[in-house]
Amino acid sequence: MTPNSATRDPATVTTVPTAAPVLRAEGLTKRFGSAVAVDGLDLAIHPGEVVGLLGPNGAGKTTTVKMLLGLTRPDEGTAWIHGIDAASPAARRGVGYLPEAFAQPAWATGEEVLRHHAALAGLRRDAWAEEVTRVIHRVGLAGRGHERVGGYSKGMRQRLGLAAALIGEPGVVVLDEPTSAMDPIGRKEVRDMVADLGRAGTAVLLNSHLLGEVEQMCDRVVVMDRGRVLTDRPVDHLPGGGEVRLTVDAVDADLLALVGGFGAVGHHDARTVLVTLDDADAAPEMVVALAAAGARVRAMVPLQSSLEELFLQLVHDRHPHDPAAGGRR
Repeated sequence: MTPNSATRDPATVTTVPTAAPVLRAEGLTKRFGSAVAVDGLDLAIHPGEVVGLLGPNGAGKTTTVKMLLGLTRPDEGTAWIHGIDAASPAARRGVGYLPEAFAQPAWATGEEVLRHHAALAGLRRDAWAEEVTRVIHRVGLAGRGHERVGGYSKGMRQRLGLAAALIGEPGVVVLDEPTSAMDPIGRKEVRDMVADLGRAGTAVLLNSHLLGEVEQMCDRVVVMDRGRVLTDRPVDHLPGGGEVRLTVDAVDADLLALVGGFGAVGHHDARTVLVTLDDADAAPEMVVALAAAGARVRAMVPLQSSLEELFLQLVHDRHPHDPAAGGRR
């Protein structure tokens, strides 16, 4: 794995194995009537990779996850888990899944919930107690497993759901909003757990609307919209440091053409333009050229590349006339 250097100890860094992917999809397509929810999606996740799945509401993320888990049959294409058709019960035994809404009976204790999941995972009955104790400690619920779920806080219920996903040490773990309802300490603990899973060789698919969390936890990000993959790239390959935001009195076609001579023009509105410079040192030259052309430059701010900016730009480009598009999950 190639961990995100922002949060992981360089001494623990390993490289992504060349082994075959443990989760793979080719040409996944799903239609609901005339609507295409997922359109020819390809995806591969290798042992030890932590991959973030992102997109606005209606992007097809939930349908994609259901097909990858064998919970929904694709109209076209195939998904495999450990080389087995994802629809097979044998394939699903090798997956841990934390859904966004993890339903738990309020009358049961945390340990009872986890023993039930141990049975579903196919563990021997004589191994249940040890495995339940292991995952309860792993998610920070030590000493609380005997309590009824109805008395748990939202954060504790989320930890219990995560513990259920880790039962049996699956080779693939799919986490849907794993840090929802958690305080900053809980989110940090989940980030550490995800990093540990990757170091242990577990493949993790993470769906979250918290882009900062994804950027800290993931090695790769896959951004979807309208059923298609817009980008699939390593986190450390986000747009480089040549991106700047220009603020001017007015943005018109002539100004965009001039700026375009210095690099790729991204999102722009009436007064601002994002530009990824071909030469990061050419910013002063661009400002001089703008001034010579009569443009009044109010500010030029170098941008720190971020996953949020990439996400917003990709989604805006797909929904240029929808001002709310960048804010949808």
